[in-house]
Amino acid sequence: RLDWQPPDQQRECGWTSDQPLGVDRFGLYAEISIGDVTQRFRWIAPGTFEMGSPEDEPQRTDDEVPHQVTLTQGYWLADTACTQALWMAVMGSNPSRFQDDPRNPVEQVSWNDVQEFLEKLDRRVPGLDARLPSEAEWEYACRAGTTTAFSFGANITPEQVNYDGNHPYAGGKKGLYREKTVPVASLPANAWGLYEMHGNVYEWCADWYGDYPSTPQVDPRGASTGARRVLRGGSWYGYGGGVRSAHRRYYYYEPGERNSGIGFRLAPGRGRPAEPAGGTAAAAERTSPAELPPGTGGSSGARGGKPRAWSQLIRDWFTRK
Repeated sequence: RLDWQPPDQQRECGWTSDQPLGVDRFGLYAEISIGDVTQRFRWIAPGTFEMGSPEDEPQRTDDEVPHQVTLTQGYWLADTACTQALWMAVMGSNPSRFQDDPRNPVEQVSWNDVQEFLEKLDRRVPGLDARLPSEAEWEYACRAGTTTAFSFGANITPEQVNYDGNHPYAGGKKGLYREKTVPVASLPANAWGLYEMHGNVYEWCADWYGDYPSTPQVDPRGASTGARRVLRGGSWYGYGGGVRSAHRRYYYYEPGERNSGIGFRLAPGRGRPAEPAGGTAAAAERTSPAELPPGTGGSSGARGGKPRAWSQLIRDWFTRK
């Protein structure tokens, strides 16, 4: 719940909370800060969706077998790919090719490099339990409730997605090819407040690459072993068909590979919280203060109170009666 504080000589009146949570038009969010770098995370509510692509989707590949997936628990997902600024704040160096803006996504990082980053980040933010999303979590969040080839609809333009506009999707018009990454959150977000899920950089997922099942799945985690790790989302040099919601980068990339089109997105909380009552990952019109988990902050994401492990705060928010 939110407590209303009356004004006094030290403060103005307003809704207050001692947790770093907020809500805006996309839904519930939380933030962490490393030095002067802040990363926002979106709460993704559980649900069921069709993973993969229908057989009539243009430019689909055989490894996109459509199958129903149910995610039984909500989870947190960064609203942007990890920036160079955040990487440098944790690692102290910048491996990226395109270093003209620290808000650009970090790239030229391997899956193995990311594991080192996650370990160091956990030491900087005790209890964060940083991880990569599963492939199913990634696609569910990318689609944001849609069933079309893209979260923006049946087609895209370079004004929405950073890809090679010389190679549009399924009869679309040619457009801008930027030939580089762009700063995160500089292009439109999807309906759940997630930026650049299509294009800009491919994003590592936790899973080993493997064949999809054809039967319904619950909380899938991909193949148990393999030679390659999953990459999703397409990149700045990708063609239109390669940035679809269902597209899987299915060749060449072992855990040690690096490329100027490869980055990642954080999904904190290996031990995920129970889902609260109410649709907190819904758009603002479906989210009111009464629906938010106990202790939720207002739109400013209020901070303060006694320090606790980040993951313990998350668990407290969603289990407190």
